[in-house]
Amino acid sequence: MFTRMFGKPKQETNALATLDKLNETLEMLEKKEKVLLKKAAAEVEKAKEFTRANNKRAAIQCLKRKRLYEQQIEQLGNFQLRIHDQMIMLEGAKATTETVDALRTGAAAMKAMQKATNIDDVDKTMDEINEQTENMKMIQEALSTPIGAAADFDEDELEAELEELEGAELEEQLLQPATTAPVAPINVPAGRQQVRPAAQKTEEDELAALQAEMAL
Repeated sequence: MFTRMFGKPKQETNALATLDKLNETLEMLEKKEKVLLKKAAAEVEKAKEFTRANNKRAAIQCLKRKRLYEQQIEQLGNFQLRIHDQMIMLEGAKATTETVDALRTGAAAMKAMQKATNIDDVDKTMDEINEQTENMKMIQEALSTPIGAAADFDEDELEAELEELEGAELEEQLLQPATTAPVAPINVPAGRQQVRPAAQKTEEDELAALQAEMAL
């Protein structure tokens, strides 16, 4: 949103263009380095061939060209190192610029919002809120005030009546007889258990009694 309002900084555009240019140059140097490495390796192979052919002079010329290529390769390596260093510094500066720009944008937005907010308006709003709060409290108190017959009740008399009820309830609980605890059964050892008496009349006794009645 702030970028659309204030526009994209020109410095950021220049930094991006410079980084792109450095990247292109770095790629070009890397390609040249690869070509020179291949040429140096080729000169070494030629020197080997001339050595096997006993052509010492031609072999030495190949080694000289190889060293020239190696010097160029070393120079290209130094160029690449310089470009890398420049890119790192430029990216750091870009990050710093973007950070400062973001802070500047935030400060401007904060200033604009503070300018749009008047301290007198804030005080007025808070006074209105306090007034409305007090009015609401008064309304709630008015609604909670008893009216009609309930307004004639004496709170002290109600408290005294409640205390009497509580005292009578306590007295009634104290006058109730205490319940006897259930007697626990007594465990009698197996050896001491009383043996129940056998039946008084067996079947033979009953038969003898019946015969005696019939004889009469």
